[in-house]
Amino acid sequence: MQDHPSPTELLEAVAAFLREQVVPAADGTLTFHARVAANALDIARRELLAEADTQQAAGERASLQALLDSSETDLDALQRTLCRRIADGALDLATPGLADHLWHITRAKLAVDQPGYGSYRRSLDPSISRTPTP
Repeated sequence: MQDHPSPTELLEAVAAFLREQVVPAADGTLTFHARVAANALDIARRELLAEADTQQAAGERASLQALLDSSETDLDALQRTLCRRIADGALDLATPGLADHLWHITRAKLAVDQPGYGSYRRSLDPSISRTPTP
């Protein structure tokens, strides 16, 4: 196993190469595809960093267990149960804790997928209310 560069550092380096070397030298469709590729590498890097955050997964698991009144420990199974109960109408925004849980996981996904998204960045402001009205 290699110590350096880490997988996240490799992804960051390739994305930078695409942006700094390929995009300026290319034109048309190649420019567009190089930018898409660099953005995909950035998402993969952030996803690796998020997956390494076992505390985040543990927090989501605990939130789902409480929300679903479940002792299930598999996060994927808990997520599927949540989706099924929402689709079936057993849970809705009036369910205590659901809106907060959905807000938390949405922000976690945006942190990986679109950290520069304006609404996400504004959501980091603690003075903004996060509780949607049902």
